[in-house]
Amino acid sequence: MTDAPAPSRTEVAVLGGGCFWCLDAVFRDLAGVLAVESGYAGGERPNPSYEAVCTGATGHAEVVRITFDPDVLSFRDLLAVFFAIHDPTTKDRQGNDVGTQYRSVIFAQTAEQKAIAQEVVRTLDAERLFDQPIVTEIADAAPYYSAERYHQDYFTHNPNQPYCMFVVSPKVAKFRKQFA
Repeated sequence: MTDAPAPSRTEVAVLGGGCFWCLDAVFRDLAGVLAVESGYAGGERPNPSYEAVCTGATGHAEVVRITFDPDVLSFRDLLAVFFAIHDPTTKDRQGNDVGTQYRSVIFAQTAEQKAIAQEVVRTLDAERLFDQPIVTEIADAAPYYSAERYHQDYFTHNPNQPYCMFVVSPKVAKFRKQFA
């Protein structure tokens, strides 16, 4: 087996769509994704802990920071997966996970990413793909903080944990069926 050549350039996307374990598991399977890291963004306090973020008091969202090769996977394609794997029409909620830390949010790292995200949302709303309007927040880049080590690649390391079995696993299966 030969190693693929290193990409000539990389980009970073920071996305929040509920619990970061779900997003982390899906994006790791995507061709063109070079790295995925769970973390926190969009809050007031520096270096938040998981426990503090879970209270909803810090203002942070659970997010994933995705490093990708734009020659293999465009930001627009990344967003197609993002909008397919979570409900972008519920404010501060994904399933039973409720609170601002679970909001649907795109932290655009560049002006180009922001413009693409706005265009994608307009298009999806116009196509009426969802029963309700999209409420995904499109924000400018914010300080990002890596989550604790045990959150990284959580699904792979904890497939039999009940949340993984009943929430993460169906999302991964849906992703694999839709984007195989």
